[in-house]
Amino acid sequence: MTEKINYFIKGILKSRWYPGVLRWPTAIVFAIIVFDLLFGDSSPHYNFGTAMTWIFWWSIIPLTFLLVGRVWCAICPFATLSDMVQKFVGNHRPVPRFLKKYGIWIIDFIYILITWSDHVFGMVEYPRGSGVIMLLLITGVVVSGAFFERRTWCRYLCFLGGLSGNYSRSASLELRGTPEKCQKCTVAACYKGGEKAPGCPMFEYPKTMDSNARCNFCGYCVKNCPNDSIKLSIRMPAKELWFIRRPKLEESFLAVIIMGIVFVQNITMLDIWTTAQHQLEMFLGTNNYAITFTVIFAIAMAIPALLLYIASWAGSRINKELIKSNFAKFGYALIPLDFAGHMAHNLFHLLAEGKAVFYTAMSMIGMKEYHASSTALLSGSTIEIMQFVLLLLGALGSMYTAYRIAKFNYGKEKSRNEADKKHSYLPYVILISLLTILNIYIFLLPMSHRA
Repeated sequence: MTEKINYFIKGILKSRWYPGVLRWPTAIVFAIIVFDLLFGDSSPHYNFGTAMTWIFWWSIIPLTFLLVGRVWCAICPFATLSDMVQKFVGNHRPVPRFLKKYGIWIIDFIYILITWSDHVFGMVEYPRGSGVIMLLLITGVVVSGAFFERRTWCRYLCFLGGLSGNYSRSASLELRGTPEKCQKCTVAACYKGGEKAPGCPMFEYPKTMDSNARCNFCGYCVKNCPNDSIKLSIRMPAKELWFIRRPKLEESFLAVIIMGIVFVQNITMLDIWTTAQHQLEMFLGTNNYAITFTVIFAIAMAIPALLLYIASWAGSRINKELIKSNFAKFGYALIPLDFAGHMAHNLFHLLAEGKAVFYTAMSMIGMKEYHASSTALLSGSTIEIMQFVLLLLGALGSMYTAYRIAKFNYGKEKSRNEADKKHSYLPYVILISLLTILNIYIFLLPMSHRA
């Protein structure tokens, strides 16, 4: 059965219609969304662009990363725009060295900046603000596509690309080259391109690729490979996280940042947020929202980062490695819990506000009478149960990932002292338990709606 599924998916990637048949409808819908954000109804309750972007698309996009990796990146309107710009005015310059070295850190910063700007300037809650975000991203894509080769923006600058890269490591689908065939190949059409398709837009060699983080499943390598070396296979979710040979501090830091951002998004939606904000204003002696939110934002970012640092310190006492090394290795264990917390938050928007997509679509064509009082698809209690199940599954996935990371790095040691290093996963199990309890407590509190 699995082989048939793999064969079917590979057939899709080989098709000359893929990914174009999905790209252009996506680009058209995106254009409608941007237009409505900029020129449509100024109220988020009646704006189709707001509902489609923040209630529907943003809610389900993490799930696609878990199921099929970065397939969204193959059909993303920004990627399509980048390709068009390169075709007509592209200079195809090499990627600057500093982008290669600091790309993930830049993505971390942009992700934090967008989240901060959203809450300080209300960019998401108001259609024009969301439209401004889109225009800024479009500008970055155009500039990047005009100057640099391939999809430099997608690989090194896109904050969604960073998020999808982290989550796609847990994907149930992987694409890899067959080592026996790739070793004999001297053409490298998978990377350079050929008559059937361009080269890999994400600068990847399938013959050496050991991660889903930067593969967008565009199918170019599958089309170009003369040896039918590229294979697709279904795997256990999160398995890739167990065997990372070159852990990177910036990628583990991104996992911590995602956890902090989910905390921020949840806290500011709580009914008690206004009261807590007022008390903080009294403590700080200011009623400037930018200042009070920045303080809350910094605390929410710092809590998971500090807890991971403490767990890494405890782990270093067991395995005798540097705290930095432990932070980089075991930070990946947070990704399953990150995903669960992110999806649990998004479930509230999708299932408690899902009908807003239909209502705003009707409003866009002048039929506001369809906008009913309730936008919920499911009851609040049902959504809560689903959120808790997600968090528990994510916690178990993260705990097991921490165990497998320790086993991969220290499980082959023969001496007793060395073998004890495999127990360095225990501090991270405690960390994951604390973060899970904190998430569950927050989700137990009443939340307000976006639309």
